[in-house]
Amino acid sequence: MEKQISGTLLKGIGGFYYVEAADAVYECKARGVFRKKKLTPLAGDHVLITIHDDGKENTIDDIEERKNFLLRPPVANIDNLMIVASTVSPKPSLLIIDKLIAIAEHKGIEPIVVFTKSDLEGTEELMQIYQSAGITAITVSNKTGVGVEKVRALLKDKITAFTGNSGVGKTSLLNALDEELSLATGEISDKLGRGRHTTRQAELFKTCGGYIVDTPGFSSLDFYKSGAIGKEDLADCFREFSPYLGTCKFTTCTHTCDKGCRILEAVEAGKISKSRHESYVAIYNEIKDIKEWK
Repeated sequence: MEKQISGTLLKGIGGFYYVEAADAVYECKARGVFRKKKLTPLAGDHVLITIHDDGKENTIDDIEERKNFLLRPPVANIDNLMIVASTVSPKPSLLIIDKLIAIAEHKGIEPIVVFTKSDLEGTEELMQIYQSAGITAITVSNKTGVGVEKVRALLKDKITAFTGNSGVGKTSLLNALDEELSLATGEISDKLGRGRHTTRQAELFKTCGGYIVDTPGFSSLDFYKSGAIGKEDLADCFREFSPYLGTCKFTTCTHTCDKGCRILEAVEAGKISKSRHESYVAIYNEIKDIKEWK
C-alpha cells in the first residue's frame, strides 16, 4: 500500500533525502525525472513524496516552485536571513553586513541583523543605522539573555538561515535558543570542515516553531555568485533608497557621486545613513565592470 503526502526536505546525503511529513521523517530517493531536468532537491524544498507500507523505497515525486534559493550552501525557500555580528572582538564589518543584506533583498529574503555582546559595548549607534533603514535589528547578550526571546519569536513558522563570522557568538545564540540545536549545528560544521573546496551540505533543524539552517562560512562567499546582483539592480537592494529612486536629475544617475542625485541629498540631510551609502558605493564600484557572462 502506498500514499502521497507533502512535506519539507530537511537534508540530502549520498543520494538519500530526508523529508519531514505528517509528524515523521521519511528517507526517500529522488525520481529519475529530476536528473533529466538537471534539478537537484534542496534542503528547504516543499516536496510531494510517495511512501510505502511494504518497505519499498519511498520517492520524491514533485518539487514545488521555489520562492528563492542560495547556491552555497544549497538551500531553498528561506524566509529570514539572520545576520549575527558582535559589537567587539571582532568588531562588526558594516560592509559585510550590508552585502549580506543586499543578497537577502535581491533574493526576496527578509534580512535581520543581530548584534551580540551588548554587555561589553553599547549597540545604540549600530541599531540606529539599520532601524532607520527599515531593517529589523536586535540587541542580544548571550550572557544575560537580553534579546533572545525577540530572536526566538521571529523563527516561528519560518525557515531562517543564520550566518556570522567566527567569534561573533552565533553558536552561543543558537545554544540560548535551543541547546540541542547548537550541539547539532556545531557537529555538522565540524564534519564539513573549512576547506575552500569542501561541499557544504545544508540541513534544516526544527526549533522554536520553525526551521533554522546554519550557514558556516556564508559571509565569506563570493558575493557575486551568491547574490548575482547587477549594478542596475543594486539600488533596489537598499530599501531606504526606494522613496528617492526615479527622482534624480539624470536618468543615468548611479547614486554614487552624480550631480542632482536625490539619494546623495538624502544622505546629506541625514535621512539615509552615511555608512549604508558608503557600503552601496563600495559594492557598486566592485560590480560595475563585471560582465553578465562572468
